[in-house]
Amino acid sequence: MYTLENVSKTYRQKERTVAALTDVNLTIPRGQLVAVQGPTGGGKSTLLQLLGALDRPTSGRVALGESDLSTMPDAKLGDVRAREIGFVFQGFNLIPTLTALENVETALDPLGVPAEERRRRATAALESVGLGDRAHHVPGELSGGQQQRVAIARALVKEPEVLLADEPTGNLDEQTRDEIMDLLEGLWRDRGLTLVIVTHDSAVARRAERRLHLKQGTVTERR
Repeated sequence: MYTLENVSKTYRQKERTVAALTDVNLTIPRGQLVAVQGPTGGGKSTLLQLLGALDRPTSGRVALGESDLSTMPDAKLGDVRAREIGFVFQGFNLIPTLTALENVETALDPLGVPAEERRRRATAALESVGLGDRAHHVPGELSGGQQQRVAIARALVKEPEVLLADEPTGNLDEQTRDEIMDLLEGLWRDRGLTLVIVTHDSAVARRAERRLHLKQGTVTERR
């Protein structure tokens, strides 16, 4: 699914250059559940941005299947993000004035899906995360766990091959964390997703097939 070859990413901070990733070589097979851990500033979010086609490496190659995300034109890169990759974030990122159903539908807007089909697919996505009865509630009327379920439905409604989750349980209590991980793991198995989760929580990471550790821009395997 993913191949990273000699990937480095640097940023300018005032008068100095910061290396977020250094000479990373990594392969993530299709359908694998991967957890990425490491200290703050170690490069986890940068890695996720590169996998999600949200940024490009300073050097090296990032490939999603046969597509080289490093050199792809911006317009095509945007299409890859819209169609092939789902994103789940710690902060939910729901639009507060829209209902759960409308929030999920927003993921289909860039794809030109007709209104009736958008509504049907969004309804099915909410039902798949156990929120069919909350479709017409706005985020302020939902618990944190329910809001994250809406965010997961929004990520999955376009039927992506890849789901990238950045601290998806970071704002949740322990019980709700476990419920969300049960949901993500079930969806991963049922849909054959490639699922990459960035987390500080070892209880979340232990549920992955594979654990990576990022420190000072370098990736190592963790058993």
